[in-house]
Amino acid sequence: MKNMKKLLVIVFVFSIQFINAQDQELARAKRFFDKTYYSEAIILYQKLADERPSQEVIKNLADSYFYTNELIKAQRYYRLLIGNYSNNLDREYYFRYAQTLKATNSNDDANANLKEYYSKSANAEDMVNFEKELKTLENVTAIGKRFEIKNLAINTPNSEFGAVKYKDNLVFAGVKLKPGLFDKRYKWDNETYLNLVTIPLKNINSADSIIHYFAKELKTGMHESNAVFTKDGKTMYFTRNNSKNGKKKKDDKKISNLQIFKAELVEGKWTNVTSLPFNSPNYSVEHPALSPDEKVLYFASDMPGSIGSFDIYSVNINKGAFDTPKNLGSEINTDKREQFPFASADNKLYFSSDGHLGYGSLDVFVSEINGNEYLKPVNVGLPLNSNLDDFAFNIDSNTKEGFFASNREGGKGSDDIYQFKEIKDLIVEDCKQFIAGTITDLDTQLALENATVLLQDSENKTLNTITTSADGKFSFTVACEASYKISAFKENYTNASKILTLDKTRDKVNDGSLALRSLEAIQKEEKQIAENKRKQEIIIEEENKKKEALAAIELKEKDKKAKEAAIVAAEIRKNEKVKEILEKEKDIVKDKERLIIKTDPIYFDYDLWYIRKESKVILGRVVELMKKYPDMKIEIGSHTDSRGNEKYNADLSQKRANSTREFIIQSGIDSKRVVAKGYGESVPIIKCKTDESCSEEEHELNRRSEFVIKNL
Repeated sequence: MKNMKKLLVIVFVFSIQFINAQDQELARAKRFFDKTYYSEAIILYQKLADERPSQEVIKNLADSYFYTNELIKAQRYYRLLIGNYSNNLDREYYFRYAQTLKATNSNDDANANLKEYYSKSANAEDMVNFEKELKTLENVTAIGKRFEIKNLAINTPNSEFGAVKYKDNLVFAGVKLKPGLFDKRYKWDNETYLNLVTIPLKNINSADSIIHYFAKELKTGMHESNAVFTKDGKTMYFTRNNSKNGKKKKDDKKISNLQIFKAELVEGKWTNVTSLPFNSPNYSVEHPALSPDEKVLYFASDMPGSIGSFDIYSVNINKGAFDTPKNLGSEINTDKREQFPFASADNKLYFSSDGHLGYGSLDVFVSEINGNEYLKPVNVGLPLNSNLDDFAFNIDSNTKEGFFASNREGGKGSDDIYQFKEIKDLIVEDCKQFIAGTITDLDTQLALENATVLLQDSENKTLNTITTSADGKFSFTVACEASYKISAFKENYTNASKILTLDKTRDKVNDGSLALRSLEAIQKEEKQIAENKRKQEIIIEEENKKKEALAAIELKEKDKKAKEAAIVAAEIRKNEKVKEILEKEKDIVKDKERLIIKTDPIYFDYDLWYIRKESKVILGRVVELMKKYPDMKIEIGSHTDSRGNEKYNADLSQKRANSTREFIIQSGIDSKRVVAKGYGESVPIIKCKTDESCSEEEHELNRRSEFVIKNL
């Protein structure tokens, strides 16, 4: 138990010592960071980030990598910072994260973070301006390759930048390739301090050329860079750490700020090295540049009153004396870095900035100088600008040639000097396309002259109107990524229109051709259509008549067949019925083709037609059969002998038939069932050549009444 307690005490003491050691390392890392000794700070913060991460550790580690241009490593920790500590995070970190994203060509993510950055701004116009700059940068990109660039052979894995021509030489800032054991190192990035060096212009593309110190009398144990010379070559301005009598001086934060010094060439030596009067130990003044008339000195500084971390300033030079420096204002300067100014002979101010929207980190921008005004800066474009730092630009306005520095991929290491030639003018235009075509007659396909072509936007606002000439052609210049309506009109013609939705392809020609129909052609067509319709109707009418006739014939034939079938059926039924009746009724007999009711002879007195008493009994049998068969219809046929004249006999027979009919009707038979017909002497049973040739008995046989059944 005692051993366990002793062990717990040892672990507790060790833990306290470990925590104290970490606190000491954190404090030490913070001191390095505050002094801008970022290389030393990274070592400590990296260890703390692995063992004991916190918002401060991650933030300072990310910034240390950012300030030493290790942007890919910085990206990782900015991502952690924003992902884990975004609630109380300064908006500036979205901007820095965006710069690291651009360094890896993650431009969509970079722009998304820039939108987040500007959305958190107190100034609502910042987001609007960002959108405008995004479009401007897209227009600059669309120009394409504006420069031919070449990495100089004199570059080394260390930094070289700030190249300017001096007589037949190139003067620039550089560090030794193989620093000695006791050379001081710049604790910002662990390189040795910069010196002004020189090489003959003719040797700048020779890898084995020897580089010399520009002026040993100017060399110190501090940074010397960015030299600029007067045209007579007797005065120079350059950047150096704050110093006095060759010794570095620091501010109360132990930081040695940069200052601009002036030197004069006397008997081949640069002497009278003096600090400019607006220098201060409390802020940096750097990167001198002279106006073409040498009456204005431009420089970068973070002096009080600056808009951003570094701004571009100008100061008038009057007979060697300097006026009060002036900030160039918000058109040039942003709340970020604006550095490395250069004034060209054709009245343009070039400078590098990461506050104006660019391709990543520092980009070179140009502003037209109009009297005392500086117009809105524009990114100088590709491929001079890259996704990393591009700076220290200068150009000969006549030859369009010059130098700049960059730490882009593909260089020899760190910052390299590039030689360039401008091959294309900086003409910034919004993306445009063309809607062009020909207005034609739809039927003849000939071009239409004096047709009106109307261009409208998606809200039907009229943008332009054109009247076609003899060739019927038209063309409109329009913006990309928009919808337009093209309409065409001409007297005595129909109208036509189409809607075109454009993409972002620059200078694309979209076909807006339209075809109109003449009213005359339409009338002719309508007339022809009407005629064709009438002809078709006639054809249809004739066809319908034929169909109706055929249908009538078919119906008639059908009816005929039906009737014939009915007749046959009726005949069959009749025959069956007749057969049945003949079998049942002995008084009904067939006489050849006729069916008759066979009765005893009915006699009439000579020359009379009244029914005799004995005849009534005979007729009673006929009445009986007709009542038995209600459908039976009969014809009473009355015949006479041949004696007497023919007309008399016909009248007499009709009267006898009628008399017989009347008797049957009176006996209860429907009159419609009985037909009376007198045949006279026309149908004799025995034909008598003369009245005397037949006996009385034969005459009596001819004088008879017959009951022919017409229907059963």
